[in-house]
Amino acid sequence: MLKELKEVCNAVLDRVSPKNEERAKIEALAKALEGKVASAMAEFGVKAKVGLEGSVAKDTWLSGEPDIDIFMRLPTSIPRKSLGETALKIARKATEGARQVERFAEHPYLEAFVEDVRVNIVPCYDVKPGEWLSATDRTPYHTDYANKRLNKQMRSEVRLLKKFMKGVGVYGAEIKIGGFSGYLCELLVIHYGSFVNVLKAFAQHKQRIVIDIENHYKDREDELPLLFNEPLVIIDPVDKGRNVASAVQPQKLHTLIAAACAFLEKPSLKFFYPPETK
Repeated sequence: MLKELKEVCNAVLDRVSPKNEERAKIEALAKALEGKVASAMAEFGVKAKVGLEGSVAKDTWLSGEPDIDIFMRLPTSIPRKSLGETALKIARKATEGARQVERFAEHPYLEAFVEDVRVNIVPCYDVKPGEWLSATDRTPYHTDYANKRLNKQMRSEVRLLKKFMKGVGVYGAEIKIGGFSGYLCELLVIHYGSFVNVLKAFAQHKQRIVIDIENHYKDREDELPLLFNEPLVIIDPVDKGRNVASAVQPQKLHTLIAAACAFLEKPSLKFFYPPETK
């Protein structure tokens, strides 16, 4: 059983870990885009920090599925209502000639396809922790936190967890999916140490899971049910007032629990690469 489990995990890892050539291509593209965003900002007279965030910055992306997230940390002097517009004109300029799609989360941002790679250019405010003005302001802090805590082996474990969640249909924190975000996968691996340990924890899930990695509520654990009523609570290490798992719908949680039980009982590649439904 253990041998089977190892074999399946190794086979998946071999497929989802970016090889040197792909990695070099993505890193070069990200660097070039950062430069283009910076020069577009200079052209429009906007002073801001430009940085690579998300799974590419944390080296937890899956081979064949890179998303390059370029963030512009804009000064708080730019009013909230013009944040999106300012960012969009810079992003359009920086990705001229590429297919561009305007997206909207809490504020507008641009998705572009450059050399067949999806690129998101997202604005946020350059603020101190706890002084958040928009939902994306935490992202650079999330990247820093994950990079401090994840080692090479753990990054492989995150890849396995992401691929498993994609395979069983619970990955993605967008409203229409209501599942687990990439950052949430990283925090679960940081907390439990490995992909298999995460599955074991969920397979034994009877009542709600509450994880507070940074002990923000040490000696105040009884306050947690009053503050968060979701069935899965993962306190954001960079923002104690936020549950990283708030988007996870009960149905997705139950799907993961069932999949974890089934996989641990009989490991198979089918969990990661499900056959297409006819």
